[in-house]
Amino acid sequence: MSIGLQTTIEAFLAGLGSFLRNLLIGIIGFIIAAFASKILARAAERAVKSHTQNGESVILIKRVVRWSILVVGTIFALGQISPDLTAFLAGLGIAGIAVGYGIQDIARNFVAGVLLLVRQPFGKGDAVKISDYAGKVMDINLRDTVIQTWDGKTVILANSEVFTNAITNFSTNPIRRRTIIIGLGYGQDPSRAMQVFLEAMQDVPGVLDAPAPMIHAEELGNSAMQLAARFWLDQRTHSLLDVHSDVVLALNQAAERHDIELPYPIQTVQVRQPDRNEAG
Repeated sequence: MSIGLQTTIEAFLAGLGSFLRNLLIGIIGFIIAAFASKILARAAERAVKSHTQNGESVILIKRVVRWSILVVGTIFALGQISPDLTAFLAGLGIAGIAVGYGIQDIARNFVAGVLLLVRQPFGKGDAVKISDYAGKVMDINLRDTVIQTWDGKTVILANSEVFTNAITNFSTNPIRRRTIIIGLGYGQDPSRAMQVFLEAMQDVPGVLDAPAPMIHAEELGNSAMQLAARFWLDQRTHSLLDVHSDVVLALNQAAERHDIELPYPIQTVQVRQPDRNEAG
């Protein structure tokens, strides 16, 4: 056998051995990643279930964890088989970054949607206020949240906007407090008026006994003393707007029955005659 042929065979065998070794490492790495993806996906599923019963969010997190590990394992396996594949994948990664700038809003909304599903600051049917919009939550998905405002408008908010703004969930605690400001004339007896108004609130259906309604003097206004009447109601059994309206009417009727003056705003205008020098 010639020296050249022998050298070629040895080089081929060495390359074949290196390829088979790398192939074996790549296969083992992929198998390990496949098993790890199942184990970690189940662990993530248990962790999410301990914080929420939302089936959609549980399935989503489980799939994200599993496929993320599988992708990493595949890249590792291909990189062991051929460095050229690694370079190719690196090129795809650079291209992916370029594309990512174009779809960063979509990605940001997706991530915000995942976090909202996991944290669950509100659910479908809840009464909420997000940013400048208040109403009922109609739908929650991975890209946006749909709210029907109190005046019947449908508002679609990107999840990134929902996640970065203050969220007020009125349905979390069904017990709500309302405040009504009453102007009391300065010629009236404040103690008597406050007692009359307190009894009027207590007689309105829907006003809770505990926490008890209360009334306080808030400030001395330009034309009247400002009283703040506060009461609590249970939204599960009574309409907030209806009870509020009934309390306003009850306070007005109580003032009329007991001759308590609820003054109009007063503005004093001073009129004087100019003297002769000014007139001339």
